[in-house]
Amino acid sequence: MADDLSTGGTVLPITRWGTPVMHAATRPVTEFDDALRTLVRDMFATMHAAHGVGLAATQVGVDLAVFVFECPDADELVQRGVVCNPRVTVPETRDRALDSAEEGCLSYPGAYQVLARPDHAVCTGQDAQGNPVRVEGTGLLARCLQHETDHLGGIVFGDRLSTRSRRLLSRQHEELAHLYPDDWPVTPRRTSAG
Repeated sequence: MADDLSTGGTVLPITRWGTPVMHAATRPVTEFDDALRTLVRDMFATMHAAHGVGLAATQVGVDLAVFVFECPDADELVQRGVVCNPRVTVPETRDRALDSAEEGCLSYPGAYQVLARPDHAVCTGQDAQGNPVRVEGTGLLARCLQHETDHLGGIVFGDRLSTRSRRLLSRQHEELAHLYPDDWPVTPRRTSAG
């Protein structure tokens, strides 16, 4: 059903780290109405404009437990959807394999650091109509499901980094911040020459 909601939205400014909504737990989605579907369309439009693979409602300034994604899995199969009130489970210790890869965040644009996360994740919740949904992720999709669900709990991926890695991330972001207007991606990213 996400297919009907993945087009027709309005691009919104992406909320940056440091904004209170980015660091607080969200409210559960209880109304599966037109307002929610409009928000989801706008989130897809914003994610596409920013060339992202996932976007949480907090990243457009809304404290609701919903995220959208359009992301390849380990087999390069792109999956797209909406998850409201997500819960992510990852394999327990014995069955867990970690994937260390660069991770970034649209709310902290231009900065990437290596972060180890489980390479398999299952996300359950509801779609935009309130129906049960289950997404099984491997590869980048597993990382995306964990990253977006973290956002809805008030966690940014920088919170999971060592102090040294977080400093490097911050330095990268500061060096490139001038390329991202305050209302990015409503106003596109500037080129380094601009």
